[in-house]
Amino acid sequence: MSETVIRSMTSEDLDAVTAIEAETFAIPWSRESFRQELERNVAARYLVAEKEGRVIGYAGAWIILDESHITNIAITASERGKGIGRKLTEALLQLLSNLGAAYATLEVRESNLRAQGLYRSLGFIRVGRRKRYYEDNQEDAFLMVCDHMPDADPDFEDERTVRE
Repeated sequence: MSETVIRSMTSEDLDAVTAIEAETFAIPWSRESFRQELERNVAARYLVAEKEGRVIGYAGAWIILDESHITNIAITASERGKGIGRKLTEALLQLLSNLGAAYATLEVRESNLRAQGLYRSLGFIRVGRRKRYYEDNQEDAFLMVCDHMPDADPDFEDERTVRE
């Protein structure tokens, strides 16, 4: 049985994170964008999933007062379908709740049925459509919201070990 550690993202993770970003998204964020998020955006929170010392996924969000918005969730191709995305998203929602978020929003491609299923299973509902949201192909995005955040957990730590 292998173990996956979920922890806060650091600047040492940027090369791995930008590689995952590039293999996942048609218009990926740059290394500099992630660096700015970590170093300058006080609203940003990012987690990584690490297995055998290698970053295999990440998730991020912005939180302002009681509002949070999930910006990115991505898992390296070889690790998809193993529950890592679920564990990262659950950990991110717990972190956001602990920081005072009453709800979380996100956008997801209309064609990304797998992600939509994951988000629905975590309590997200579709509340809108953003027409031609994605620049690469003008695909619509669904706006989803989760207003059933986990209860704040005083024992929650950013770092946790998940056994597969």
